Amino acid sequence: MTVQLTPGAKRHLLDASPSPQEPWYINDHTLIRDESGTWHVFGIWHPEPAAPLDETFFLHATTDTLPDGTWTVHDPVLHARTELGETHVWAPHVIRHDGRYWMFYCGGTEDHTRYRIELATSDDLFTWVHHPGGPLFEDGFDARDPMVVRDAERDRWLLYYTKTETVDGGHHEVGVRTSDDLITWSEPSVAYRSEQTGTYGGPTESPFVVQVGEQWVLFVCESGIYDCTLAYASDDPMRFTDDGRIDVELDEHCAEIVEDPANGCTWITGGGWGRGGLSIRELGIEELPIGDQGAAAGD
Repeated sequence: MTVQLTPGAKRHLLDASPSPQEPWYINDHTLIRDESGTWHVFGIWHPEPAAPLDETFFLHATTDTLPDGTWTVHDPVLHARTELGETHVWAPHVIRHDGRYWMFYCGGTEDHTRYRIELATSDDLFTWVHHPGGPLFEDGFDARDPMVVRDAERDRWLLYYTKTETVDGGHHEVGVRTSDDLITWSEPSVAYRSEQTGTYGGPTESPFVVQVGEQWVLFVCESGIYDCTLAYASDDPMRFTDDGRIDVELDEHCAEIVEDPANGCTWITGGGWGRGGLSIRELGIEELPIGDQGAAAGD
């Protein structure tokens, strides 16, 4: 089996700039629909131009519907805790579980080999409480961009994030850790390893994983081409390779995949520096037998 991805027409979703004369960017972000049907977006939010090491809180905005709803911008949340050594906060990801909302995010420090994956929880998506046990784990180089998904078949949680082969650099990787309770996480396995090496950036940023039938699809941001998301299919959520590359053009930066129960749509969103906020478009996702039209490149 393989997976076919069919993107629709891109449209503008949200610009949270205070005014046209004062543009702010939205970078790595997350969308979640609450029990009442209201959509919430959280994301890196900062005045232009780009200043990633000065991104110290998250945007919070809400709308009643996607993609054409009217947005309300609320007070920012989860400011960097400088008293604990956090210098910036990046890449929130929110899920709902056990009657609460769980936000996983990166807490950056001056030591790029010991970035922290943090957890905060909320009952209403407005008031957040940090996990009292401190960071879930530390890793490098610039370990960041956490994303959590449920592996129901194996009764476990999977946390994907951007890292490098060693904490000092090496091959750019998507790491994956497992958990039974969302708090205690295993040591990392390599979900995907790029041939590229380095420290900053790399082609494994903003990992996002979805299950499609018996297949899993990993989306990653190729930072060498700013507006470019790559996708890989695999029957094993713990391991993706270049052989599973899906033949599709996605010009999103920091893409998120959003399931919309109101209309049955799957959306892909994007943002980034100098992009005027967030974009959105439909994304068709279909599992196909290998050999069918639209099969992944290399199959």
